[in-house]
Formats: sequence, C-alpha cells, structure tokens
Amino acid sequence: MLSRKRFIRQAALSAGAMLAGPSIVNAAEYFSPLKLTILHTNDTHSRLEPFPMDGGRNQGLGGIAARAQLITEIRQQEEQVLLFDAGDIFQGTPYFNLYKGEPEIKAMSSMKYDATTIGNHDFDAGMENLATQLSRHANFPMLIANYDFTGTPMEYKTQPYKIFKKGKLKIGVFGVGIEGRGLIPDSLFGATKYLDPISKANEVAGKLKADEKCDMIICLSHLGYKYKESNIVSDEVLAKETENVDLIIGGHTHTFLDDPIVYKNKKGDDVIVNQVGFAGIILGRLDFEFSKFSGKKLTKNHNISVSQKTGG
Repeated sequence: MLSRKRFIRQAALSAGAMLAGPSIVNAAEYFSPLKLTILHTNDTHSRLEPFPMDGGRNQGLGGIAARAQLITEIRQQEEQVLLFDAGDIFQGTPYFNLYKGEPEIKAMSSMKYDATTIGNHDFDAGMENLATQLSRHANFPMLIANYDFTGTPMEYKTQPYKIFKKGKLKIGVFGVGIEGRGLIPDSLFGATKYLDPISKANEVAGKLKADEKCDMIICLSHLGYKYKESNIVSDEVLAKETENVDLIIGGHTHTFLDDPIVYKNKKGDDVIVNQVGFAGIILGRLDFEFSKFSGKKLTKNHNISVSQKTGG
C-alpha cells in the first residue's frame, strides 16, 4: 500500500507528464530538423554529350548520362530532393540545330527535373517551337512570372510559380527572366511583354509566404549574377531589392561560384544566390535543414563535377 507522501509524488509526476505530453512530442520537431536537398543546373546549352577529349580545359566534362547517374545516386541517398534548372536549355551544339530542343527536353524529363525557368536562347528556334517541345516532351513546368505571353504561341505553356510538397515542407518556386528586347530578335520574342522582375518577384514571393504559407521560397532566375552597369537587374540586385525570397538559383552569365553568395534583403534577412557555370559540367547541390528551434539554414553546399568518372 502506497504511503500518502509517495502517492502524492506519483500523482504529481503523472499529471505533469499528461500536461507535458504534447510538448515532449513536439520537441522532436524542434530538435530533429527536416532535411531538403536542392540540385540545380543552368545554361546547359544543348550539351548532351561530354566535351570531347581534345586537350581543352573542359574535356571529358558534362553529358547527360553522367549527370543522370549522379542525380539517381543522390536521390537514393536523400529522402527529399528537388531538381531545378535556370534556363538556356537550348543552343550550343549540333543537337539543337538538328532537333530544335527535343532531345534536351526529353533528357530533362527522363532525369525528372521538377521545374525550369526560361532563358533567352530558349527562344532561338521561335516561340512556336518552344511551345511544341514543352507540350510534347516536358513532364516538368517552365516557370516565369515576369513574361506575359498573351496572344503568343507560348500562352498557357508556362506558369508563374509552383508549390512542391516534400514531406512536411512546402517549397514555393517561381521564375524570372531577362529583358528580351535587344537581346532576343523581335521575330523570336514576338509580342511577349516583359514585366519588371523585382516587382513581380515581390508580388509572387509575398503570395507564397503570406497566402500559401511556404516554408521556403526559391527563385529560378535567368537575369545574370551581377553587372557593372547599375541599371541592369541582376541576381545581386534582385536579392537586395526583394522580400521573402530565400534562395536564388541563377543563370545567363555562366558564372562559376565556388560557394553561394549571401546577401541581405530589404528586411535584413539572408538571401542565398548560387550559379554553376554552363554546359552541365557542374551539378549544384545545396542541403538545407528546417526546424522550429533554429529555423532554416544551409548546412552544406557542394559543386559536383560532372564527368564519366564522377557519374560512374
């Protein structure tokens, strides 16, 4: 038979456990972070095969076979993976001249890309061709928030953003592109309306944050990393002049960043910018952790050289 003192002590402990039960369960979420791996490419420029073994600095690098094997291996190792591209899928090898982008889009579909944005060279065979390639061969969306394609063959072929659910995480992703006038021939850019990328980025990111309650917001950008000219919008400018964007995956300038660059946005929060050169010779990898205790943070970045050696 329990003594009165012991009975009171056990009753107090039981009551405390009942009250703390949900907190104990929730504590696991605070101290056991959710993980997300982001893989990315940009400016692959129809480089379906590795560079030839001709003594050049990129000999043996690139190629979709090695890239696909790397992606497969990482997906086998990590539970939550997203794969993105930042534009200029087309132009640069005879494959594009002959097939107008069909094998490039088929290859990306085979590798299960989650999304891409549009680059200026993706217009090189015309909007009707791009629309055809996407409609027939893409199982991923092309995201672009600051091009209005109303009345063009690309109308309804893109979307401004998409939300990806990876485990308990909601990841909002949108795209922005470079000004086409003066860069893309009028015969190819057509009646496309270019909208200010900063205002559109703020508009879409605000919606993804406030309305959709996304845990992370990613911009796929084909603006270019940075410029000497102060009047050109770059990823650097976009990072500093926006709110709610956590990560900018860039393209266009073929910039090889050894490590991601961190900027402060208009609210003083961190914005990570990364870009991995061109021709698919690097696969970018960014590993993030999310917890209610410490928020989200980049825990590891790794620029993976793509070659027959690394790919198998």
